Amino acid sequence: MRLSDFKFNLPEKLIAQYPTEPRDHCRLMVLHRATQKIEEGIFRDVLKYLDEGDVLVVNETKVFPARLMGTKDKTDAEVEIFLLRELEKDLWEVLVKPARKVRVGNKLRVGNELIADVIDNTVSGGRVVRFRYQGDFNEIVDRLGQTPLPPYIEREPEPKDREWYQTVYARVRGAVAAPTAGLHFTEELLEEVKQKGVRIAPILLHVGLGTFRPVMVEDLSRHKMDSEYYEISEEAAQTINESKRAGKKVVAVGTSVVRTLETSVTSEGWVKPGSGWTDKFIYPPYEFKVVNALITNFHLPASTLLMMVCAFGGYDFVMKAYRKAIRDKYRFYSYGDAMLIL
Repeated sequence: MRLSDFKFNLPEKLIAQYPTEPRDHCRLMVLHRATQKIEEGIFRDVLKYLDEGDVLVVNETKVFPARLMGTKDKTDAEVEIFLLRELEKDLWEVLVKPARKVRVGNKLRVGNELIADVIDNTVSGGRVVRFRYQGDFNEIVDRLGQTPLPPYIEREPEPKDREWYQTVYARVRGAVAAPTAGLHFTEELLEEVKQKGVRIAPILLHVGLGTFRPVMVEDLSRHKMDSEYYEISEEAAQTINESKRAGKKVVAVGTSVVRTLETSVTSEGWVKPGSGWTDKFIYPPYEFKVVNALITNFHLPASTLLMMVCAFGGYDFVMKAYRKAIRDKYRFYSYGDAMLIL
């Protein structure tokens, strides 16, 4: 398949600028692959489709306020510093805006507490900076930084975004974008899931800025995903494999979970524990070895996220559901509505 197969006209007004409150009351579209039937409800209805012995796999990465506003030393020109990943202590890969004005050798100041020495350029147009500061780096960033909302949310971050743009089970700091399918769960709903006999297996993938990066090539085999760090514990792998052996559903909460599980799978189809970096790009056709149910959001045209969903749900069926979603005014992307594919 080619990039043009995944393009469609999405009215801008359908890109959600704020989340539904409470978060488990957004709309839910359920796609049954076997019968090609579509059902509708609200997100809390997901309980009806989970059975005792199933496993819900969640990504417990935690978004940190990665967007810092600073100035160039001497000129005082304003610069945005977007933290991407820590390469070693105090050494970070970042994106800067406006990039053309930031050169190796420049010093960038964030308030009176952080100085970033620009020491190198990166292949993708970013910069490598070394931070100097007094005190605790994370505490300073938490205080001075802004929530890194996706570029499709066309407003400035608000204080409530720190809560909205975070799953209730977020635990390990390191993501610059939320695993958004998980934003619909509340503590109460997760408790009801457990009471039904469904097990929850937390894994980790630190979602990077690559999730927003557009595909620029028509031939999908030439697209390269950004690498993202993942971890799967012994306990999580065991829980997932036990459900598989029992013929139960492995329900992935989001595309980041799918990428992680499909990265760390044996030739026999079992999940193996471990950690590392993945740049796995899933698009049709693809044979899934672990996941047999997926909770996801409605994604943007020509995005790698939509491509994975089409690989899982079937291109024609998913695109039919998207046409319905647009007609019925479902809300798209990070703060939008949800889809369950069975």
